[in-house]
Amino acid sequence: MTAENLSKTYDPKQVEQKWYQKWEENGYFQATVDQDKECFSIVMPPPNVTGSLHLGHALDNTLQDILTRWRRMQGYNTLWLPGTDHAGIATQAKVEEQLAKEGLSKYNLGREKFLERVWDWKHQYGNRITRQLRMLGASCDWSRERFTLDEGCSRAVREVFVRLYEKGLIYRGDYIINWCPKCQTTISDIEVEHQEKAGSLWHIKYPLKDSDRYVVVATTRPETMLGDTAVAVHPKDERYQDIIGKTVILPIVGREIPVIADEFVDPEFGSGAVKVTPAHDPNDFEMGKRHNLEEIVVIDKKAKMTEAAGKYQGMDRYECREILVQDLMDQGYLVDTEEHQHAVGHCYRCGTVIEPLVSKQWFVKMEPLAKPAIRAVDDGRIRFVPERFTKIYKGWLENIRDWCISRQLWWGHRIPVWYCQDCGEVICAIEDPDKCTRCDSDNLKQDPDVLDTWFSSGLWPFSTMGWPDDTEDLKNFYPTSVLVTGRDIIFFWVARMIFMALEFMEEVPFRDVFIHGLVLDAQGRKMSKSLGNGVDPIEVIEQYGADTLRFMLITGNTPGNDLRFHFERLEGTRNFANKIWNAARFVIMNLDGERDINEEKLHYTLADRWIISRFNRTAKKVTQLLEKYELDEAARLLYDFIWSEFCDWYIELAKSRLYGEDLQGKRTAQHVLRTVLSDTMKLLHPFMPFITEEIWQKLNPGQETILLSRWPEGDVALIDADQERQMEIVMGVIKGIRNIRGEMNVAPGKKARVVLVAGSQQVRQVLEESKNYLDNLANAHPVEIHETLDNPPEQAATAVESGVEIFMPLKGLIDFDKEKARLEKELANLEKELARINKKLANPNFLERAPQEVVNKEKQKQEEYTAKKQALQARLQLIQKD
Repeated sequence: MTAENLSKTYDPKQVEQKWYQKWEENGYFQATVDQDKECFSIVMPPPNVTGSLHLGHALDNTLQDILTRWRRMQGYNTLWLPGTDHAGIATQAKVEEQLAKEGLSKYNLGREKFLERVWDWKHQYGNRITRQLRMLGASCDWSRERFTLDEGCSRAVREVFVRLYEKGLIYRGDYIINWCPKCQTTISDIEVEHQEKAGSLWHIKYPLKDSDRYVVVATTRPETMLGDTAVAVHPKDERYQDIIGKTVILPIVGREIPVIADEFVDPEFGSGAVKVTPAHDPNDFEMGKRHNLEEIVVIDKKAKMTEAAGKYQGMDRYECREILVQDLMDQGYLVDTEEHQHAVGHCYRCGTVIEPLVSKQWFVKMEPLAKPAIRAVDDGRIRFVPERFTKIYKGWLENIRDWCISRQLWWGHRIPVWYCQDCGEVICAIEDPDKCTRCDSDNLKQDPDVLDTWFSSGLWPFSTMGWPDDTEDLKNFYPTSVLVTGRDIIFFWVARMIFMALEFMEEVPFRDVFIHGLVLDAQGRKMSKSLGNGVDPIEVIEQYGADTLRFMLITGNTPGNDLRFHFERLEGTRNFANKIWNAARFVIMNLDGERDINEEKLHYTLADRWIISRFNRTAKKVTQLLEKYELDEAARLLYDFIWSEFCDWYIELAKSRLYGEDLQGKRTAQHVLRTVLSDTMKLLHPFMPFITEEIWQKLNPGQETILLSRWPEGDVALIDADQERQMEIVMGVIKGIRNIRGEMNVAPGKKARVVLVAGSQQVRQVLEESKNYLDNLANAHPVEIHETLDNPPEQAATAVESGVEIFMPLKGLIDFDKEKARLEKELANLEKELARINKKLANPNFLERAPQEVVNKEKQKQEEYTAKKQALQARLQLIQKD
């Protein structure tokens, strides 16, 4: 091997593109059905086909890739199945925006032509995110890539819908739904984002019929009062016992509405009386069903007031609110207005305030499906990591409402239901029917709505493997091993996959659910276009390399917790990559002739046995941490081993033998350097796949790929705690000598006489055998070793490390006069700065007015400077001449 094998500097672009192309072209990611191997499988949470890679995707897929590469190297039959989601609302919105620029709408084109445009858009832009995932290094089986609207997934969706319909678990009915006036479709409860808003609480009096009394109700949405059909009070509220069952007059409108009693009412809120608008509030809708109240729709799907709103017809809901409040005030109905902070529901896609509306929709009955999904977690068939997310999952399922699955869109899985226009028959079928099953008419009309995107993605773990057919992939790779996903879609996706799988596969979809947090900006805020704080991972990859981004995301991420993105940490990780590269380059430059020696003739030193032991201990621990999904801790352990132990210590310890005359010693050092570095690259490969492949190839010419090499589990027989303790003593003494040299300003090139005192015979023997290490790494020569010392050397700097007393006589090492002058000058400057800080901290005005963090910073400086002053004084005292 020669130095030309590794370029002087690491260029991620050249290395990453080269290796990914080779991996993919050689089919290294492709899974094959192999009955003799234990399987490990993951399905990729399908990113939206509209999207491009964001940091959340980068984190999620890096975690999956680490687990997949690790298990592949362990010898598992590994499948990581990729795919994309058709993303109904988002994709349709993108194409509608495109049409608007052409002066067109979907209605100009009609449904079929519009869908052709969406498919064209998908073919043009839909593979952008999969190209970007390749740049990240995702080692998924692209030959199995799926799309939620592909033929197989679409067939599975129809099969599931029809089976649920036939079991009575899918039904159509009028129900209060969340309507987005901008997207013009329903959205499910969990797709509503609630934001705290400053608003008003209006107190309005409703006169009792045939009386001069009135009831005061409070509302945050006065425009909905036009649809009120009752006033409700708690049945045990003493204040209203005499008016329950009586009638009030609806202000402005003049409609007579009853006073009803319902336990839902909170007597502590406002006056204890609430207006009931069944058509525009979910809780009022339920109350209306209990009391058989009329549903009067006063706001339409465009958030405009309807004919039922009387003179306010045609107004926007907020315009109506403003005018109506003024009318209430003018007519003496408005009692009070108070500021009120409350949660307002917004569409998760476009941010528009949602409007609760009563509409005919399709629903899935959730109670029969939710119970088995709860049991699967209770009995341990599914495990959440971290465990605390179990409670969140169960809490949602235990309080779940029926799932509204219909969406008023054109892009998506169209509901497989047809209505006979002649006899009214409703036909639900997997295949498109030609004629009515009751009257034979061919005048059939399909339901215009499509299914919620989460309906198809809820089938992802088994639909992607060929269900409803009994395929080899399902037999081998289902259930999957683990689902890796963000904490924000436990309800959206995780729960739905679990109850769908239990219903149709009679088996859980995955054993473990590994939850990670969100990637936030440096200030802890969610990244968004509106804040302008987003970070494009592709730009990061182009500037720093994929390995750097991957390792930075992992080392800052504890399971389930959010991660703050700091560019400074990227710099630190790039330095780590450069450290690895430079170390590997040094090793390769010094491997000439290494293969020529028989391993039996190798002569291992303490340093060799120490690094071999430390490597095997690290390998064992890293494997254990990966088993527990503690990927961040595994990465940190590798970082420490590579940077501190291998690069900073072992390479330095080996240099004297590499450059010495002892051929056996040289060959041993070469062998240990190559094997430890090569196997360390294997441990690091799942985290930083590109740089490790490049280095491993140079260390192992003729081998196929690190990706298929055997994972180092850690050989217990090679872990030697005694050798590690001995080496720690030597390293401690070297550090102690180096510290003294630095503190006393001893010139780096000067050899220093050092006297060591150790009571233990074993420690003295270790130090005796390690004098060459002290000489080479601390420039300590000669070194004297004693059990005790009656007369310590004069004017010697001292330290104690690893239980060993260290004395370094300073005579001849430093110019006492010059050093005294230097220390006195440094001390004077320090005392001046310390006096300034003491004065500031003695000032009551500063202590009272300055922010606490500023005060704390000054106190910290005071402690540091005081300690430094004492150290300087001690040094000055040491070098005073007799």
